[in-house]
Amino acid sequence: MALIRELVQKTLKTGYLTIEAEEQLRQLLTTRYDLEDLNAFMALQEAAMTGKVKQESRERFQYTAVEQFT
Repeated sequence: MALIRELVQKTLKTGYLTIEAEEQLRQLLTTRYDLEDLNAFMALQEAAMTGKVKQESRERFQYTAVEQFT
């Protein structure tokens, strides 16, 4: 089973959080995890908030929203 920190490392390396990885993170966060995984997840959240990581889900949502208003 993948660890949260492994997914985070891959995401930070690529700079892109796919919808699949986001769903996998959701699943992993419902199970027991350690402090290292929690710290990695918080680092991912910060990277997303500061724009260092782009989220596929947000890009799709923004694209869909723009289409609705044009």
